[in-house]
Amino acid sequence: MAELKSRRVVLKDYVEGYPTEAHMELLPAAPVDEAEDGSVLVKNLYLSCDPYMRPKMSRPLHQSYTAAFVPGAPITGYGVSEVVRSSTPGVVAGDLVWGMTGWEDYSVIKPPFTAMLTKIQPDDGVPLSYYTGVLGMPGLTAYVGFHHIGSAKPGDAVFVSAASGAVGQLVGQFARLMGCRVVGSAGSKEKVDLLINKFGFHDAFNYKEEDGDLAGALKKRFPDGIDVYFENVGGKMLEAVLLNMKVHGRIAVCGLISQYNLTAGEKEADVGVRNMTSLVAKRVRMQGFIEPDHKHLYPEYRAWVMPHIKEGRVVYVEDVADGLEAAPGALIGLFHGRNVGKQVVKLTTPDTE
Repeated sequence: MAELKSRRVVLKDYVEGYPTEAHMELLPAAPVDEAEDGSVLVKNLYLSCDPYMRPKMSRPLHQSYTAAFVPGAPITGYGVSEVVRSSTPGVVAGDLVWGMTGWEDYSVIKPPFTAMLTKIQPDDGVPLSYYTGVLGMPGLTAYVGFHHIGSAKPGDAVFVSAASGAVGQLVGQFARLMGCRVVGSAGSKEKVDLLINKFGFHDAFNYKEEDGDLAGALKKRFPDGIDVYFENVGGKMLEAVLLNMKVHGRIAVCGLISQYNLTAGEKEADVGVRNMTSLVAKRVRMQGFIEPDHKHLYPEYRAWVMPHIKEGRVVYVEDVADGLEAAPGALIGLFHGRNVGKQVVKLTTPDTE
């Protein structure tokens, strides 16, 4: 086999505030490291851009469930790959897999991340890119958060923030399938139309057009209150939701994207979330969760969702950027609301150009 060479996207330095493309660098192609015993060499096909990656770009000051990126090293994230060589039992050359990989043309995946690789059946009839989204981490996140953490039941009033993203669009559809009434918020008219006309939300609104009165916007759409809130935003949106929760309501905290790009000064000046007394007065259960804690549920989730996908009851919208060189801009776009749907990067590797 000819010597493999790979380009890499690296983090240049830790980020404070909003990241820019200048915080990352695409390095020219260099020889790929030799695969060690127990490792897997893969050719990356699709890379996933996800909001959780932003805190990993910051200097690690507090313990977190996931390690920070290392300046000078390739950025890592979920992706879909083809196995080139493997010394891991059960994984052979030619296999298609999804799991954690590097932002590079080729990656050497080492333990313990080899154990997180999930094999893809090439004849399952869905796009490979779906394994960065509806059939990957975002899909399981939506399933666990809605069904297990949110404890939703038929007839519930459900609100989803950042509802047109990778996770939110699925939560809304899962709620509709259960027989809930679901409302979503997004940041543009295009996204609001998508929520209602594509994903089947019963109502939706552009939070930027509510003149700062988010509590009033929610009261108008939930006159009797909210049973389940799927939290992706935090900040002012969470404050408004707390005022509109029902007694014994549930809040599944998936993410807090409004907080990820605050500078140290902004964090110091932040007075925190208001209206927390509603948690006590209304006996609301608010619980954070992360997808890795629930990996054991993936077979259950896949078996449940696949028929819905194939029969058109669950649809999925992707925003696809082409080429590794487009990855930094695609990731940055998440934090400015540029993406419509799940942000994916499709790679064109040098040996196939």
